[in-house]
Amino acid sequence: QVQLVESGGGLVQAGDSLRVSCAASGRSFSRLNMGWFRQAAGTERAFVVAISWNGDRTYYADSVKGRFTISRDNAKNTVYLQMNSLKPEDTAVYYCAGGERFGDRRSYYNYWGQGIQVTVSS
Repeated sequence: QVQLVESGGGLVQAGDSLRVSCAASGRSFSRLNMGWFRQAAGTERAFVVAISWNGDRTYYADSVKGRFTISRDNAKNTVYLQMNSLKPEDTAVYYCAGGERFGDRRSYYNYWGQGIQVTVSS
């Protein structure tokens, strides 16, 4: 089993930056592909970005490409999401996820965090 805990969310203004983190415990984190998803009120959970187990591949949703950056530190069992130039439409609960497959499908991920709120005011 893997436990994932997100941190670093909050309320920011449009144009600001924010970094959210996801700390993993349990089974070997370094073997897992990791992803971030988000869910705005009244919508389905949507893919944001993924990173491969060794960090050599990343894949971004078009809506965040050029503004968000994913990274991981396997020595610290942590994955990060740096969000720049935030927009009100980025407001959502952000979920960290881990799985054995790399990609943008929710079904690829077996492990999920509890989610953390990111709110961007205009």
